[in-house]
Amino acid sequence: MKKATIVGATGFGGLGLIEIILRHPGLEIKQLVARKDAGRPVSDVYPHLKGFCDLPVYTPEEIDYSGIDIAFFSTPDRAGMTLITEFHKRNIPVIDFSGDFRFRTLEDYAVYARNKGMEDTHLSAELLPKAVYGLPEKYADEIRKAKIVGNSGCFAICMTLGLLPAVEAGILGSETIVCDGKTGVSGAGKSSGEANLYPQRHENVNTYREGKHQHLVEVENILNRAGGKNVRILFVPQIVPLNRGILVTSYLDIKKGHDTAAILKLYREYYRAKPFVAITDRSPNTAEVRGSNRCLIRPLVDERTGKLLVISAIDNLVKGQAGNAIQCANLMLGFDETTGLAIPAFYP
Repeated sequence: MKKATIVGATGFGGLGLIEIILRHPGLEIKQLVARKDAGRPVSDVYPHLKGFCDLPVYTPEEIDYSGIDIAFFSTPDRAGMTLITEFHKRNIPVIDFSGDFRFRTLEDYAVYARNKGMEDTHLSAELLPKAVYGLPEKYADEIRKAKIVGNSGCFAICMTLGLLPAVEAGILGSETIVCDGKTGVSGAGKSSGEANLYPQRHENVNTYREGKHQHLVEVENILNRAGGKNVRILFVPQIVPLNRGILVTSYLDIKKGHDTAAILKLYREYYRAKPFVAITDRSPNTAEVRGSNRCLIRPLVDERTGKLLVISAIDNLVKGQAGNAIQCANLMLGFDETTGLAIPAFYP
């Protein structure tokens, strides 16, 4: 049985890890760590865990590094880069949920940080070349050998999985792709701020960080590394009054001669051996992926305009966060990729 430590255990990401690990046959929790709620059983923080996980929460200063097979950092930006070095020194593999280790260069990290309004210097720059981007559908072989994995951003996963087959097939007719994304409020985390209080979020939709969302850098990096020449994403994210779920609609100019049947064949072949990507020929909805590690994708060609539309849906807390991290951990620890994750969405 492999042992896991979760740093940032009392946020939504940490909770997602706990819930998945509880049903994982080869992984168990060694220690829960968080600054907030330290000294309490985690089941006091989340009463639905009572009797399933009653482990105490420790402070970062109380981390016990002995016997850890893998560590998860479900922490805010810039927290991981100050703590992961101690794990790396001890050869403990780490998966970080923030943007701290999603980039190969300081320049890319700086753009990401500035888009979020953060300090753009990296405090563990020497570790960036050792980090692997946590997208199992594309980088499984690298993830298997990695010691530091930067878990993909939730919007980035949804966009990238929807766009990779078209980009790699070389069918783009324009370098610019327009992406319209909608996300549930849980994407902002537990400390989501006044703008996400119920009276202000209910029956209300708004855009934010139009064209400057932090996930743009990672999406463009992966697409251009995968075969795009100079792909640029115009991304407009929106928060909708929904607990969990992401729906992204992408609009692509493509070369002539491609119809929906051909595109469906292309996408199904591309993801044929990818257990968590499902290609559909009908309109996806977020309820179909809620609570699952699945990404549901519908590609179709609009006959009147000739544009390719790609609609992709994920649960932002599972495939967009904790589930994707466990998928990476399975690869790193030698488990089957689907271990602990092969469950359907909960419905309705």
